[in-house]
Amino acid sequence: MSKWQGSAAICINDKNELLMVLQGKPQEKKTWTVPSGGIKEGETPEQCCRRETFEETGYIVSVKERLKIKNGFIGEIAVEVAYFSVSRTGGQMQIQDTDSLIHEIRWVSQEELLHLELSFPEDLSFLIAVLKTEKNEGVERA
Repeated sequence: MSKWQGSAAICINDKNELLMVLQGKPQEKKTWTVPSGGIKEGETPEQCCRRETFEETGYIVSVKERLKIKNGFIGEIAVEVAYFSVSRTGGQMQIQDTDSLIHEIRWVSQEELLHLELSFPEDLSFLIAVLKTEKNEGVERA
């Protein structure tokens, strides 16, 4: 059985909004997710997180901490995704995805998040919890 590993970025701005991307192949329905993608050979999960965020959004981020690891299956393939809290340190909002899978970038409030069609609906409660934690703790954000 093969295993796919990836990383995802949880980036929250000073308005307590979450960085999201609208993604999908041309023939697919487009859905929302946090910046994420597969780890390349020789890359750490943290490096993947930074690279994918830059490619998909144009933002340069620094990784603060790993928040969780999600394990699952897509068909016969085992999937493991590391979710990292990141802060924006530079760059500007711009799609740079060479695969043409990203169609829009948006900062999303908790209320807006509840109404988006998510690529991974199972992440909704986790994303809401992170937004609530950030808001209550007043953690420094991008």
